[in-house]
Amino acid sequence: MGLVPSDLTSLGQRNSGFYEHRRSSVVLNLPGLEVFPGDLLVSDGAADYLCHPLLLLNSESKKPRWPFSKRGVGKDKHKHTSDLENCLSSVKITNFRGYDFYSLKDKTWDEVMETHHKLLTNQLDLRKQQEAVWELFTSECTYFLDHLLVLKMIFMNTLKYLQTHEYLLDVDLWRLFANLEELTQTSLGFVNSLFGIIKDYADASEISSSLDFISVLTKYFRGSLCQSHQTYCLNYSAAIFYLESLRQRDDFGIYLKWCEQNEQCRRLHLPELLVAPLQRLTRYPLLLKNIWKRSMDSAEKIMIYSIKEKVEKSIWDLEGKVKWLDNFQKFRYLQEIIVWPPLWDRDKRFFIPECLKHIFKEHTAENILSPTNRHLLYEGKLTLLLFVSSEDVYLFLFSTKAQQKVNKLGGSDPGLMCPSLTPELQAVIKEGGSCTVLDQPIPLDRLVVKSIEPLHVSVFGLRNAFLIQHENRYRQCIAAFLLQAQTENIKKTWMAQITTAISCFTKSQETKKISLFTLPAESSEI
Repeated sequence: MGLVPSDLTSLGQRNSGFYEHRRSSVVLNLPGLEVFPGDLLVSDGAADYLCHPLLLLNSESKKPRWPFSKRGVGKDKHKHTSDLENCLSSVKITNFRGYDFYSLKDKTWDEVMETHHKLLTNQLDLRKQQEAVWELFTSECTYFLDHLLVLKMIFMNTLKYLQTHEYLLDVDLWRLFANLEELTQTSLGFVNSLFGIIKDYADASEISSSLDFISVLTKYFRGSLCQSHQTYCLNYSAAIFYLESLRQRDDFGIYLKWCEQNEQCRRLHLPELLVAPLQRLTRYPLLLKNIWKRSMDSAEKIMIYSIKEKVEKSIWDLEGKVKWLDNFQKFRYLQEIIVWPPLWDRDKRFFIPECLKHIFKEHTAENILSPTNRHLLYEGKLTLLLFVSSEDVYLFLFSTKAQQKVNKLGGSDPGLMCPSLTPELQAVIKEGGSCTVLDQPIPLDRLVVKSIEPLHVSVFGLRNAFLIQHENRYRQCIAAFLLQAQTENIKKTWMAQITTAISCFTKSQETKKISLFTLPAESSEI
């Protein structure tokens, strides 16, 4: 076959009669051969045959006899999508209930002992230590079953299955999941070891028998548990960026949606699951510290404390390699010192009978102060002006805002300090203090900041003061806080930081609305 370009002169030289029907040229598209509009595919000596009246289209007809190849692209894409969905429908996900410890993750220590007809020890300190070990065990069960196993069985194994059927072949499993296999096996071994010593204790006939947990903690925290988490954390940032690039693809989007709709995901999306090992690594020192505080044997306390330091050192080693981990460390310490009082303590207007208080789920700082969707913009110490007095407060400006006040508690081991904490917060931790939330966090789109007029400054003595208002979705003020800074410059800095944060948040929301053509999340209708 020879390619004759769509040059009118050359075509006219071949056949003057064909030139008259140039607008009715036959267009062919052969696989693997690039043909531009207007080009002809002809064999040697076939020009006269192409001029046969039966092969020539009516010059007045505007519809081509043969469809262009682009018309088939939509059908091919639809077929590929349909085939991918059919392949996903054949995936079988194993139920996680087969593990011996599955039924224990939501039970208390007292309930387990009662089930095994085990008498609880009369030694209060020993019982508190056992409950602390139980918290480590149940939280590891939840981490393994609800996060690691979901990632492995639903997301990673499904992707492997698709790749064996020649779908998503270019998706790099390591870039997305790193050493998830190793992490899952290590966590499973840790859970099984803790489960074994707890079972032995529950089955023992002697009331005085104790939990032999030190050997398990030493084996795993000085072994592969921290190392495997370090390896995963080093890949996390790259995995998130890689995931964002993959989400632009239709085929990956279909796979992702199918996985996230599985009931065992518990409505968690892939980014929320991928961050779980980071959160778990930074929580280990808190759980170990809890066991250490409740241990009475001096040799045991020294061993637990050294294990806790080993875990903290492994986290700090990562800090030098990845900057984002410093943010996780800071949030970990904030989660430790921030106390969220229950509704009936925070606002005396609400009366909740004692018999109904169990209905209200505990509001933990860990859920709200999540480093995955919070960024600490600014923080500092201010004075909250009250009706007849004032109170020192410490403010944090996140993607949302919360007010805290310092409240001294009993002695607490400061451990190794996070270098990113301000001197004020480091002092709080060293002195065994905590930060009690004064009022609910104020979303940036419900926050209004106002400066105090000079007249009020001179008359009422409100020097370096500014006002923060909390508005509801109907733009009614539901709370107001009059805050006083130490200097005028600190006041201006706070107001500028808050104003900038509100402006950036508003712009980001407007961009989302324009790009997604969505309505506001909240309606003004009553």
